[in-house]
Amino acid sequence: MKHAFEPGLSAFLAAGVVVLAACSPDATTGVQSASSNVLTPTSAGYNAPGVHRQYGTPVKLGNGNARVYVVVDAKQKQAPLELGIALSEKALEGLPTEGMGMYLLPLPNLAPAPYKLVELDWNSHGHEPEGVYTFPHFDFHFYTITRAQRDAMVPTDPNYTTEANNLPTDGYVPPAYAALGAPGDNNMAHFAVPMMGLHWEDLLSPELQGLLGHPENYRQFDKTFIYGSWNGQFIFYEPMITLAYLQTRPDVTSPVRTPQLYPEAGYFPTSYRVTYDAQAKEYHIALTGLVQHN
Repeated sequence: MKHAFEPGLSAFLAAGVVVLAACSPDATTGVQSASSNVLTPTSAGYNAPGVHRQYGTPVKLGNGNARVYVVVDAKQKQAPLELGIALSEKALEGLPTEGMGMYLLPLPNLAPAPYKLVELDWNSHGHEPEGVYTFPHFDFHFYTITRAQRDAMVPTDPNYTTEANNLPTDGYVPPAYAALGAPGDNNMAHFAVPMMGLHWEDLLSPELQGLLGHPENYRQFDKTFIYGSWNGQFIFYEPMITLAYLQTRPDVTSPVRTPQLYPEAGYFPTSYRVTYDAQAKEYHIALTGLVQHN
């Protein structure tokens, strides 16, 4: 799979904006196996009566599989508590050692609005900027648009440039996030990733501080949270996690800086969780602390 890069990345970062490489979704999807779209008791993290997990159809990943899940509270009319991706233990073994892999993961029936599409990307050597994201890692995209809408985001569309340059504004933008760009180039179509969108980077992420002029606050990338936009709205939420970090079997919930306003009704994260569930023998990467906005 190809990545989209622009020259002078360090200069962009120094100016307070980020060009984030992203997989172009032109690879084959993993092989799907039988659906497990049923409610099961939860294990790690949610042990209250009436709280259940529902899985979507698993997709082959490495020597194991990946599948979307939702945790719901049956006592609160199946209110969603968490939407995530579960990787089986074996999924971290036998991964491609060269290139990239893109996997579309079916949503379970109880997945909440506004989520319509989930994509997992495996980056065997990471991506630019050099020394920041050049580590083997996963990108976990939770889209609020359909696959057809995402696939229509191509440069041959006469509206591509207009839609790329239509950025979320004011209260719709989370604090301390910036869209990719470059000094002197105001055309966001140059930095958008076809069939994906425009990435917004967390300017407080420790892995960026060396390039942003604060080397004393630098820490090597292990996890971060990214927003993605298109045509005036944020359309995906993306935890990005290294393979090495997952292999430590963490149990960490990190807050997400959120906007004041949302363009549509649904459940939106206030945090994301990376954990190993010893009972289920799965790694979970999830949007959590879901709050309903109307």
